[in-house]
Amino acid sequence: MAVQKVFPLSCTVQHYAWGKMGSSSEVARLLASSDPQAQISEDKPYAELWMGSHPRGDAKILDNRFSQKTLSQWISENQDCLGSKVKETFDGKLPFLFKVLSVETALSIQAHPNKELAEKLHLQAPQHYPDANHKPEMAIALTSFQGLCGFRPIEEIVTFLTKVPEFQFLIGDNAVAQLKQSSSSDSQSAASALQSCFSHLMKSEKKVVVEQLNLLVKRISQQVAAGNNMEDIYGELLLQLHQQYPGDIGCFAIYFLNLLTLKPGEAMFLEANVPHAYLKGDCVECMACSDNTVRAGLTPKFIDVPTLCEMLSYIPSKDRLFLPTRSQEDPYLSIYDPPVPDFTVMKIEVPGSITEYKVLAVDSASILLVVQGRVTASSPTAHTPIPLQCGGVLFIGANESVSLKLSVPDDLLMFRACCLL
Repeated sequence: MAVQKVFPLSCTVQHYAWGKMGSSSEVARLLASSDPQAQISEDKPYAELWMGSHPRGDAKILDNRFSQKTLSQWISENQDCLGSKVKETFDGKLPFLFKVLSVETALSIQAHPNKELAEKLHLQAPQHYPDANHKPEMAIALTSFQGLCGFRPIEEIVTFLTKVPEFQFLIGDNAVAQLKQSSSSDSQSAASALQSCFSHLMKSEKKVVVEQLNLLVKRISQQVAAGNNMEDIYGELLLQLHQQYPGDIGCFAIYFLNLLTLKPGEAMFLEANVPHAYLKGDCVECMACSDNTVRAGLTPKFIDVPTLCEMLSYIPSKDRLFLPTRSQEDPYLSIYDPPVPDFTVMKIEVPGSITEYKVLAVDSASILLVVQGRVTASSPTAHTPIPLQCGGVLFIGANESVSLKLSVPDDLLMFRACCLL
């Protein structure tokens, strides 16, 4: 009897305070649609759906023929389902964590350590850095999605320093002068001037930060009340962040980091040491299986400013959109393949006029999420066809072929995470 390698999953929802409330959340919408028993509480945030085998959110197998109850148990007993290279490279574990995020209020200004730093931080402070893995991650917008990502070009930062005296005050004249001079010199001195400015800001005394932020908020509020447009210094965004995190140093980070608004299907990739923050919207996210984050602002959580200022990649760059490639063999498939081995995400858009779609077999375990549409999945090892609708999550073992019959003539949108070594 062949081992069944394709089965539906029930996944963990995380109710972090920054999540969208009740049914306004994409996470809640997917949950309610896939599980008729789910009761959505309108006064509760639905922040993240975790699809994977991470110990803090191990998926449950939705098939009572399995003796194993969770995905990690099943994987540990069926190692070959990972794919031969994946099994060897990642010590018999699923190397990625797949998520849906619904963001109502900003997530912290943060970066993720590379492997070497992750090992060091985990040894020094395991309570704050729970594992020794790196955490590159990618966000693909499901709705309009706003985030901060990577340092802006130096001339943009210099413009903000001129227009926002409160920002310039916190950084100090010496560091500002150094930055202005550096825009005409080599990238090494530009990076060092940028590091000096950012570190001065982040290490400012709390009392001084609050004073300067209050001055800026007051100035913007008065201008907005008088009907003046403050978009050139992101007035509305600054007021919004200050309302969410009053007196927080992170409010000033909007003048250092690129502000991106992703349209559905657009993505950003965050390699190690790139500063970022998600501000608002819904996305699919994939990352290495880790929970390591070094934070510096817009958060009530543990903040580690010295580590962050030391580790960041101070490379100014405008172009932070991460573009997918269209598959050669499948007209409905777009592939987001970042320069890390841990994960790749595929977006599958099948028009409702197609009655059957074959999911490409790959030499890696994968997780498939249905965002819209209804299908019935069948595979050579599955005992019975598996019905899936919006919010349905399917685990697919390595090299398994899965056929999806569209049960309604609606367009189908799915995302699939795997590891293409």
